[in-house]
Amino acid sequence: MKTLNDFNFENKKALIRVDFNVPLNDAFEVTDATRIISAKPTIIKILEEGGSCILMSHLGRPKGVQAEFSLQHIVSKVEDILGVTVKFVDNCIGPVAEEAAQNLNPGEILLLENLRFHEEEKQGDKDFAEALSQLGDIYVNDAFGTAHRAHASTTIIAQFFPENKCFGHLLAQEIESINKVMETGEKPVLAVLGGAKVSSKITIIENILDKVDHLIIGGGMTFTFIKAQGGSVGDSICEDDKMELALDILKQAKAKNVQIHLPVDVLAANAFSNDADTQIIDVTQIPEGWQGLDAGPKSIESFHEVVMQSKTILWNGPLGVFEMENFAKGTIALGDSIAEATKNGAFSLVGGGDSVAAVKQFGFENKVSYVSTGGGAMLESLEGKTLPGIAAILE
Repeated sequence: MKTLNDFNFENKKALIRVDFNVPLNDAFEVTDATRIISAKPTIIKILEEGGSCILMSHLGRPKGVQAEFSLQHIVSKVEDILGVTVKFVDNCIGPVAEEAAQNLNPGEILLLENLRFHEEEKQGDKDFAEALSQLGDIYVNDAFGTAHRAHASTTIIAQFFPENKCFGHLLAQEIESINKVMETGEKPVLAVLGGAKVSSKITIIENILDKVDHLIIGGGMTFTFIKAQGGSVGDSICEDDKMELALDILKQAKAKNVQIHLPVDVLAANAFSNDADTQIIDVTQIPEGWQGLDAGPKSIESFHEVVMQSKTILWNGPLGVFEMENFAKGTIALGDSIAEATKNGAFSLVGGGDSVAAVKQFGFENKVSYVSTGGGAMLESLEGKTLPGIAAILE
């Protein structure tokens, strides 16, 4: 696996695919700069070695050229974070971009305009990729969030740098973290899968049953498993058409000696509202008109015990509707348990949109080993797929 350490960037122009697809408010200010901060180590290392950086990214889902999706909006934020002046050019290919790249001196940064202003980017167009490749000497992919897409700048471009391509720090770390969970992790290995639907996690569950010793299933998925085994789930979210599958997963787990842990009690509510009446109830006996919206105290306690005996932990998905304060207890308690296990030497990886949001919201970001920056990419890795953006560098 080639990384930044395999190259000397002195007097070289690094063409870096970053993921600066950051959220902006109505005044076009960056509201969460995590992705820019994550790219900083790669950029600074190259500059310190006497190289220059040409940054390319997409932002949003523009239809052609749309001013509100211009990367010009984020220039000052990128400058603040990197502590370096950032030059900007209003195209990512063609004479203007080529001239700006050519005139770039060691220690300087150039940010190209939104790649997706050209539809060829998403189409994985070879000519477009080649035009981009003209701008730099070494191609660095540091965009895990888009590594599952075979776009021009994430995958196709790599073929124009047969010897001069590598992973940036961020992408290398992501690959390493997933490998730790899936291949090299110290046992016992625990996966915590939450979220609303079994259907969105089937392939992950089937792929990780060979890798883990324990599997905690929480969130809305719980009720499909409970109902499949004959429990009453009231008005809780449930995929009736996936009940057979749930039973099959339980059977597969048993055959593979994987212990599955489901909630034993839930905090149920008589409406999907933070102000609803609530009661703690056995997970198999939820009455009509009530729905489980969070893990109950006994479940939280039993999950804590499983977490504390695990040496490698993957957390993907919340245990309840954590966006509502009254149903966030289970998710917060799980975060506390994982933080404690991490402090005691376990390796913990958090990935997937909702769990990352929860980790940030409740302040666990620095209490776990690694928080993944890519939702879809992370999930596809856990499903056992080789991501095109990663494969292109390894080829």
